[in-house]
Amino acid sequence: MKSSATAKLIVFHPSIHKSPPPPPPPPPSPNRHRLFFILTFFTLAFTLTLFSTATIPSSVSSTTAASSALLPDTIASALLHYATTNATARHMTPAELSLVADALRRCSSSSSACNFLVFGLSHEALLWKSLNFAGRTVFLDESEYHVSNFEKHHPEMEAYDVQFATKVDEMSGLLSYAVARADSDCRPVQNLLFSDCRLAINDMPNHIYDIDWDVILVDGPRGFSPDSPGRMSAVFTASVLARTGGGSGKKKTHVFIHEIRREVEKIYSDEFLCRENLVETVDSLGHFLVAKMPADHFQFCPNSRSLPSSSSPSVTMVNDS
Repeated sequence: MKSSATAKLIVFHPSIHKSPPPPPPPPPSPNRHRLFFILTFFTLAFTLTLFSTATIPSSVSSTTAASSALLPDTIASALLHYATTNATARHMTPAELSLVADALRRCSSSSSACNFLVFGLSHEALLWKSLNFAGRTVFLDESEYHVSNFEKHHPEMEAYDVQFATKVDEMSGLLSYAVARADSDCRPVQNLLFSDCRLAINDMPNHIYDIDWDVILVDGPRGFSPDSPGRMSAVFTASVLARTGGGSGKKKTHVFIHEIRREVEKIYSDEFLCRENLVETVDSLGHFLVAKMPADHFQFCPNSRSLPSSSSPSVTMVNDS
C-alpha cells in the first residue's frame, strides 16, 4: 500500500541570517586634512634643505679648486717661452737667478706686493714677471723697438723705453762731474724727475719716481763697447731711487748689478751704492742692500772712492744684450 504522505522542501534564504551592515564612517574632520598637509610640507622642505646643503658646498669647492688650479697668464707665458727657447740663449747663471729670486721671495712674504724695477729687457724678463706675479714689475730699456715688440707679444707686461745720453768712454768725466755735484744736482736724495744731473734718468713715466721700490736690478743698457750707452746712469738712478722716500729707518732696497766685474759697473757701484752695502757677489752679480736716507744728507758713501786711473776704461768685449 502506497503512503499518501508527501515530502516537504525547506529553503533557507541567506539574507535572512546576514548581519546588518555597519553604519557609514563619519566624514573626515577638516583638522586632520590640515595636519596631514602641514606634515607633508615640512617633510618636503627638510628633504630639500638637506639635499642643498650636501650638494652646494661640494660644487663650490670644486669650482674654487678648478679656478685655483689655473696658472696666471704671466707664468703660463714664461713656461711656454723658456720651453721653446734655446738654452744657450740664457743670459744669467743659475746662481745669479737664484740670488734675485730669493730677494723677491723674501719681499713677497714680508709685504702684500713687491715693487720690482728692472733696467734692461733681457732673456729673463718673463721669469722676473712670473716670480713677482703678485707684485708690480716694471722694465726699462734703451730700445723703443724692443719695448714695442715685447709688449706686442706680452701685453700684460709693463715696459718703457728711456733715453741714455751717455757712453762708456765718458765714464771718468761723468764720475768726476757727479762727485763734484753731490751736494746739489747729483745729490743722493732727490726727485729725479726734476733733476739736472747728467747721470739722472728723468724721462721715465712720472709714476716711476713715486714708487717705493723693493728690488732693483741693473741689467742694461748695453755696455760692452766704448760707444755703447753703458750703465753709469742706471747705477746712479738706482742708487737715488733706493735712498729717496720714506726717510731713515725704513726698509732697505735690494739693488742688484749684473756684470759687476766690468770696470764701469764696479767703479760706479763702489761710488754710489757703497762697498759697505755690498751683501755678496755671486758670479757676475753684485747684491747691495741700500737704506733710505734723510733729505739733508749729501754723501752717497761714508768713504768716497778714488777715480779710475785712466780716462778711457778698459771694457770686456762681451755682448750682454
